[in-house]
Amino acid sequence: MQVSSVDFGMGTEPILQRGETTTSIGRIKPELYKQKSVDSEGNKKEDVKTCGKLNFTLQYDYENELLVVKIIKALDLPAKDFTGTSDPYVKMYLLPDRKKKFQTRVHRKTLNPVFDETFQFPVAYDQLSNRKLHFGVYDFDRFSRHDMIGEVIFDNLFEASDLSREATVWKDIHCATTVSYNSTNVFLFI
Repeated sequence: MQVSSVDFGMGTEPILQRGETTTSIGRIKPELYKQKSVDSEGNKKEDVKTCGKLNFTLQYDYENELLVVKIIKALDLPAKDFTGTSDPYVKMYLLPDRKKKFQTRVHRKTLNPVFDETFQFPVAYDQLSNRKLHFGVYDFDRFSRHDMIGEVIFDNLFEASDLSREATVWKDIHCATTVSYNSTNVFLFI
């Protein structure tokens, strides 16, 4: 038995091929089955949900071989507390090393915190092209696990400048959602 896709319209009779019946499951809608094309993957950025912006500066101290990162502020963070605000702070790493991390102070009850804090990562200048800055934005909770608001990964440190002067950077914060599996929190970035 063959099944065909038949369109039924007002006043039209279905046209059947020899051996087909009028049983119709419905018309396949190709837009429901879209897959990423291998050709278009590199050309189009995925739509990533953002939850604010992070402002920071970068500069390289040649004399002391230090990457100087100043976190200035964050804007338009989502409310994570029942009061309609958040208690944000930022953790940062210079990847691929996760040994050395820094963290800003917690700013209470604000969605637009001004951090104005400077941190220094010891790294040779010729190693900067192999490094990425990872910023995790969190909401502080006194009696439970801190909520991750989102993250910024700055993977080309020379994108803004050669770092001989202070370069100001604005980056979108990619939102995180939490999924629990057997009491283990897993962060997904949408």
